[in-house]
Amino acid sequence: MTVRILVTGGVRSGKSRHAESLLLPPHLSTGTAVTYIASGPQRDDADWAARVAAHRGRRPAAWTTIESTDAAAALLTSPGPVLLDCLGTWLTAQLDELAAWEAPESDWGPDLDERIDALETAWRTACHVVAVTNEVGWGVVPAHRSGRIFADRLGLLNQRIAAAADRVDLVVAGQVLTVKGEA
Repeated sequence: MTVRILVTGGVRSGKSRHAESLLLPPHLSTGTAVTYIASGPQRDDADWAARVAAHRGRRPAAWTTIESTDAAAALLTSPGPVLLDCLGTWLTAQLDELAAWEAPESDWGPDLDERIDALETAWRTACHVVAVTNEVGWGVVPAHRSGRIFADRLGLLNQRIAAAADRVDLVVAGQVLTVKGEA
């Protein structure tokens, strides 16, 4: 059975914990091999390391972790159920790799569009995948260009992935609201 679930919400809303729960019993059989794709850029930051450690500590030891900014390839080659966490960090890595933050969009836009197309194709191809993303656009328009680029592109990416999802869950203050599909 093909299942594609997008979990969205604000920072620290509980979205990753919810996404992880969707790949544990009773949703999947005990001992099911799950691949966790950590799709963000590498950071040398103590606070970030603590967040990563907390996420790792919650996951079953049997889960395989792939740290890669090539989420499309990781999705296509991962056997069994997959958790992709998160589209926002993936997008940040892509914008970093393309040196997009200060360059004109004409320099990096077409390359980013190709990468997003590849990710969407892999998402549509995957059989059992849960992806986590940040919800953007509920606040003020960012004051800096980099913030606007990120919010605009993540908003569009979220729309594309949600359109191809079987279910979309919104997590707010640890509470889950299914906005598309059936819970």
